[in-house]
Amino acid sequence: MKKQKNIFKMEQEPLPIANRFDFLTEEIVFTILDCLNDDAFAKKSFSLVCKSFYFIESRHRKSLRPLNSDFISRTLKRYRFISELDLSLCPRVDDAALFQIASSRSFLRSINLSRSRMFTHNGISSLVANCTNLVEIDLSNRTELTDSAAAAIAEAKNLERLWLARCKMITDMGIGCVAVGCRKLRFICLKWCLRVSDLGVGLIAMKCKQIRTLDLSYLPITEKCLSPILQLEYLEDLVLEGCPGIDDDGLATLKHGSKSLKTLNMSNCQNLSHVGLSSLTYGAEHLQQLILAYSLSVTADLAKCLHNISGLQSIKLDGCSVRTSGIKAIGNWLASLKELSLSKCLGVTDECLSFLVQTHKELRKLDITCCRKITYASIDSITNSCTSLTSLRMESCSMVSKDAFVLIGQRCQFLEELDVTDNEIDNEGLKSISSCSKLLTLKLGICLNISNDGLTHVANGCSNLKELDLYRSSGIADEGIAAIAHGCPALEMMNIAYNDKITDTSLISLSKCMMLKALEIRGCPSVSSVGLSAIAMGCRQLMVLDIKKCININDNGMIPVAQYSQNLTQINLSYCSVTDVGLLALASINRLQCMTILHLSGLSPNGLAAALLACRGLTKVKLHTSFKPLLPQPVFNHMEARGCALHWRDKAFQVEIDPKGWGLHYGRSHEAV
Repeated sequence: MKKQKNIFKMEQEPLPIANRFDFLTEEIVFTILDCLNDDAFAKKSFSLVCKSFYFIESRHRKSLRPLNSDFISRTLKRYRFISELDLSLCPRVDDAALFQIASSRSFLRSINLSRSRMFTHNGISSLVANCTNLVEIDLSNRTELTDSAAAAIAEAKNLERLWLARCKMITDMGIGCVAVGCRKLRFICLKWCLRVSDLGVGLIAMKCKQIRTLDLSYLPITEKCLSPILQLEYLEDLVLEGCPGIDDDGLATLKHGSKSLKTLNMSNCQNLSHVGLSSLTYGAEHLQQLILAYSLSVTADLAKCLHNISGLQSIKLDGCSVRTSGIKAIGNWLASLKELSLSKCLGVTDECLSFLVQTHKELRKLDITCCRKITYASIDSITNSCTSLTSLRMESCSMVSKDAFVLIGQRCQFLEELDVTDNEIDNEGLKSISSCSKLLTLKLGICLNISNDGLTHVANGCSNLKELDLYRSSGIADEGIAAIAHGCPALEMMNIAYNDKITDTSLISLSKCMMLKALEIRGCPSVSSVGLSAIAMGCRQLMVLDIKKCININDNGMIPVAQYSQNLTQINLSYCSVTDVGLLALASINRLQCMTILHLSGLSPNGLAAALLACRGLTKVKLHTSFKPLLPQPVFNHMEARGCALHWRDKAFQVEIDPKGWGLHYGRSHEAV
């Protein structure tokens, strides 16, 4: 009887509760992880929920971007199914690392070594031999690689995309090996490969018949290699930027153009006129985009040679000399342009611009930066004709009156990007622009007529705003920044540099913008470590921070940055009150790559040396030359071996630069450091 009671009691007791997460199938967990692809920290937290999630997350991940070469071995053991490996944050990758990758990466299809050094053709050979599924390799900036490396690449028979930009030691012989071995190539970039000539390029064109994109920028080539290139059946994008050997006489010998070509870039081709361009584009019936920046003069003859290309949608003429007859002739084209760039074009007037936009009413993107002759009349014509504009860039159009900016808001409701830097826009203009509810990027730098009231209008109407530039807009204060922070919670980039009315109150307001990735507050003397601490704790996604000349920011601000800003990759500390302690604290940020530390009065040689050695992820540091003789040689040796470049600056200490913003520059150019 007692035994029966015990059995009955056992039946009544609840069984131990299993981990409910274990009942989720791998497919369900994969679906959840798909929704977290853009948030690395969320994926990491998710993987730590339980052992099954930890295992499934490692199987789900297909792309990997290690923060440091020291982590490669450990991460490769955990993530065995990745197909894309990006080592651009790892400057120190040697042959041993590539051997290790090659031994276990049978699924690898793409590898990026564009910022990596120290490996040789032996490492590439091992990688190619073992990773037979490779379709994409980026070896850009490896200036020491020779034809031996190119010969190793040639063994990647399935390769489709190859970057060799700035591989200045590779010659025609190496490119010939690639051409013969990699017959499936669809994309190849040979930009700045100065030893590659017509011979090597011609071999690529003759052997790699599947080529879609070919970047030959700044190569010493002539028209001799163009004939086989233009015969490529599938060629869509051709970049010939900065090729001085291509001229009218040579192009006149071409017998045909490319029927498949969609994009042609002839920027900085100084020996080219409409005559040569006409030969190159003859028969290019599918051409959609033409880039002629800083090359030809925009004349009626130029426009005439492009008149019949009915599919042309985009033309960029930045920096070209413009004649009214040329612009008017563009207005008579058969094509209906969607994008037009006239940035820094001398000669653009109200007359020609108004005529052009009245015939190209389908424009979506228009760039008239530094067109200093246009006035209210041009903006009236643009906004009246091109009501579907999504991007309007008009920095430094100094003759445009403030009334014109009201028209932008009234007529262009689809704007997503607006750049009115260094213009006469006022609060009424901002009130009108606030009706552009799709606005994502707004640049108001050096706009001296706007104030907090204008920003409040923007905050109330543009809730999707992601980027706001208020550089040297001296009428802005804490109240306006608070309105923006409250009304634009999706803000990712904010520039409030050189505004002396900005205080910690603004930073505390911005700390509520949890998506903030870049913050520039240089030259704001009233902000302190209190405000920076709030930013660090609230904006955990912060990647770029510029606090140059914020003299009231000291070590008390660096400690929270080191603790909470683990995504930080770039910081400028010049002229701050940070000492050895604060700089050394930043060593805990594994992602930190670039630092500028000029004129830190509290920094000692020993403190600098300790910080440089402790910050193991650094790839570039800007320092004052006064420290160079004070640092021990082993520090230089260690930094070089680790792949970190030290840039020395002999810049004199500047107490105050243009405090009121009167000495404005031509166009827009931030200080170099």
